Amino acid sequence: MTAHTKTAAAPTPRRGMPSAAAKYQPYPVIDLADRTWPAKRIEKAPIWCSVDLRDGNQALVDPMGHDRKERMFKLLLEMGFPEIEIGFPSASQTDFDFARWCVEQGNVPRDVSLQVLVQCRPELITRTFEALEGAHRPIVHFYNSTSELQRRVVFQKDVAGIRQIATDAAKMIMDMADKAGSKGADSYRFQYSPESFTGTELEVALEICNAVTEIVKPTADNKLIVNLPSTVEMSTPNIYADQIEWMCRNLDNRENLIVSLHPHNDRGTGIAATELGLMAGADRVEGTLFGNGERTGNVDVVTLALNMFTQGVDPELDCSQIERMKAVYEYSNQMTIPERHPYVGELVYTAFSGSHQDAINKGMKAIKVANKELWEVPYLPIDPKDVGRSYEAIIRINSQSGKGGIAYILQEDYGLNLPKKLQAEFREDIQRITDEEGKELASRRIYERFMERYVSQPGSRLSFIDHQTFSDPERKGIRIVAADIIDAGETKRIEGKGTGPVDGFVDALNRHLGLEMTVADYSEHSMQHGSNAAAICYMEVEHDGRTIFGVGVNQNIVAASLEAIVSAANRILDAR
Repeated sequence: MTAHTKTAAAPTPRRGMPSAAAKYQPYPVIDLADRTWPAKRIEKAPIWCSVDLRDGNQALVDPMGHDRKERMFKLLLEMGFPEIEIGFPSASQTDFDFARWCVEQGNVPRDVSLQVLVQCRPELITRTFEALEGAHRPIVHFYNSTSELQRRVVFQKDVAGIRQIATDAAKMIMDMADKAGSKGADSYRFQYSPESFTGTELEVALEICNAVTEIVKPTADNKLIVNLPSTVEMSTPNIYADQIEWMCRNLDNRENLIVSLHPHNDRGTGIAATELGLMAGADRVEGTLFGNGERTGNVDVVTLALNMFTQGVDPELDCSQIERMKAVYEYSNQMTIPERHPYVGELVYTAFSGSHQDAINKGMKAIKVANKELWEVPYLPIDPKDVGRSYEAIIRINSQSGKGGIAYILQEDYGLNLPKKLQAEFREDIQRITDEEGKELASRRIYERFMERYVSQPGSRLSFIDHQTFSDPERKGIRIVAADIIDAGETKRIEGKGTGPVDGFVDALNRHLGLEMTVADYSEHSMQHGSNAAAICYMEVEHDGRTIFGVGVNQNIVAASLEAIVSAANRILDAR
C-alpha cells in the first residue's frame, strides 16, 4: 500500500500593483525631538487668503469667464476674506483684464488686499505691476520652484542658481515697487513662495527664504509673507507640521514675517496638515472654498473655518449661508459638491441608521428641555441652523432606519408625538415597505402611511360619527354612553356603560362586536398651536393577549379618544 503525502498549495501570487518598496521610498522624518506643536491647540483664526480665482480657476476644465469670476469675487468679499488672490495677470489677457476690473470697479474695501501671482521672470513682473496700478496695498506674490527633483530634472541648476532666480526677482520687484507707488515700496505688500517646499530640503528652503527676506527688508508695518506650500502633499500631516515648526524657529527676522500655509490634498489629509501647521506656528492659510484645485484640490477653507467654529473659535469668516456659498461655487466652477462633503454636502446632516436616528432624536429633545445655548446632539458636531441649513433633512428613512428616526420625522414635520410602543409597531410597517421598494421613503409618504393605517383606514368596517353621555340613574359615578357609528356602511346606535366616555364607549363596542377590548394606556396632545388646534389621541388596547394601537384626530379631545378606539377595533377586525 502506497502512502500519499499531502503538500500545501503554493500561495496565490499578488497581481496588479508593483512592489511598493522597489518603486517608492518613504518621506524622511524631521529631526525635531523637542517639537512643541502636539501639545498646542488652535485658539484663533489665521489670516485667510482665498485662491479660488487663481489656483482654483486654473484647475477647471472650463476656466471662469468674467461673469463667473465676478460672482465668486463678490461672495469672497461678503464672507470677509481679508486677502483674495485674483489671478495671474501676466499669464493671459483674461486674467489681466479681471485684475483691472477688480481694481477699478470691484468696490474692494480698504482692509482687503488683492493678491496676484507671478513667476520670478522679469517680463512677467513688469506686466504684473501694470495690472496693479491704482490698487490699495496689493500683495505681489512671486515664486520659483526649489525642490530637489525640479532643480535636477526641470531647471538643471544647483542651489545657488535657484537662489539667484529668487533674489533677482526680489530685487526687481522691490525696485519696481519703489518707482511705481506714491509711497514707494510701502504701497505694496510682498509674498515669496519656495514652490514645492515639501520636496525641498529644509536647509535649502531656509537659505533661499532668508536671502529673499534680506532683500525685501520687511518691517513690523509691512511684513513679508513667507508662504511654505505643500504644492504636492508628500507625507503624513505630522511631518508637514515638523517642517513648519522648524522653519518658524530658524527663519531670520521672524517677528516681521507672516508664515503662510498653502496645502494641497494629494494624500487626502490637507485639512489635517493645515491644522497641525497652524499649531506649529503658521499665521496664515491659502485655500479655496470646498477645496477646488489642481489634482485632488487645495485645502478646503470652509471646512477649516467650521472645524474651528465647532471648537468654540471664531473663524472670522461668515459661513452662515452655506447653501448660497454652494450655489455660487457650483455656478462659478461648473462643478458639483459631493453629497458627503463636510458641512455642505446634501447628506452630511442626515442619518439613515436606526441607532443614529434614535440618538439624534433624543438629543434634539434634550436640547429643547435644557433650554441652553451649548450644542450637544449626538452625531451632529454643528447645529445645521448655524450654517443656514434646516432640520428638515436631519433624519431620512430607508431600510436601515429605526423607530426613533420615523418618530422624529413625524414629530418635526407633522407634530405627531408617537408613544414608544407605537413607534416600534409603526416602524415594522415602514420597514416592510422600504425592504420591498429598496429605496428611501419621503417624509410625506411616511406621514400619509401613518394616517392611512391608523386614522382614515380606507376599506375598514367601522367609523365614528358622534356620541352623548348620560348619568346612570341606577349606579352613582357611572355614565351611559350612546354613540352613533357606521358599521359596514350602515348607521348604528350603540350603548355602553363606564366611569367615563372612553370606558363606556369601549363597553358599547365590545357589546356590539362581541369583543373583549380593554384600554391599557392612552395619550393625547395638540397637533398645532392656537385655539383651532386639532387633538390627536393614541389609544393602546389589549385584546386576546395582544397590544394594538388606534389613533384618532378631532377638534374635540373626547371625540379624538373615541375615534382612536374605533381605529383599534378596526385593526382587530382586519386582523381576523
